[in-house]
Amino acid sequence: MTASAVQVADTARYPLSEPGSPAWREIVSRTRAELRETGCSVLADFIRPELRDALREEGAKIAPEAYAKVERVNAYNIAIDTPLPEDHPGRTIMERGNAFVARDRIPATAVIQQLYTSREFQRFVADCFELPELHELADPLSGLVLNVIEPGRAHPWHFDTNEYTVSMLTQEAADGGVFEYCPNIRSETAENFDDVRAVLAGEGDHLIRRLTLRPGDLQLFRGRFALHRVSSVQGAVARHSAIFAYSERPGVIGSPERTRQLFGRVLPEHVASAAVRGDQLLD
Repeated sequence: MTASAVQVADTARYPLSEPGSPAWREIVSRTRAELRETGCSVLADFIRPELRDALREEGAKIAPEAYAKVERVNAYNIAIDTPLPEDHPGRTIMERGNAFVARDRIPATAVIQQLYTSREFQRFVADCFELPELHELADPLSGLVLNVIEPGRAHPWHFDTNEYTVSMLTQEAADGGVFEYCPNIRSETAENFDDVRAVLAGEGDHLIRRLTLRPGDLQLFRGRFALHRVSSVQGAVARHSAIFAYSERPGVIGSPERTRQLFGRVLPEHVASAAVRGDQLLD
């Protein structure tokens, strides 16, 4: 029996089946205010408490499917040999040690897959982002992924390809693995390389915010405009998180370069389709 968003979400706190109700409006209003201010909002205990073990177990079962090659990357996820000015922050090279389980490796019955494809969930998320609707990515690999960070590894500073990212911690690290972000460090029209360069050089701590997340918390995030990372995981337990990627426009597919970085493979869809973007920012 497959689950729906209403079955897996704590509907006493988050009334997904009651759009426009007073409880819905109160949650959406609060979330919108936080997104406007910092580009990030956390909806605590989104998943029913009795399902958190299942959420963790599903993630643990598919985690071995993650593509785990350590890569040398920059914050823009463009080729590291891309010709750039000497002082360009894209010349700062970092080690990306996290691994991704691609969407086509996640069972259709998994809680995270049910949430991602649920129209009730999408309607709620779109309302929180002040959008008439949201679309699943057309990308068959990156629309929904499980992010796996093993002990001793980290997910370095980067920007997201998609404008609207929704994520959920499914397994907490024993130590470390802190989500850090720089709210609105760039915009659709301004890269703001000076501040990005400062953060990458370890000189921009005043620009960084840190979040404490717990399994089952839902995080809404405008990751295209906020430089962000997950710090090094310590201890014996890996950090797992589901990433639900949506776009305001249909048809968004990742670039072949980035797809190879993340999954170690490229499908015909990535080769045939130019990535759809609504801005001229670096990827």
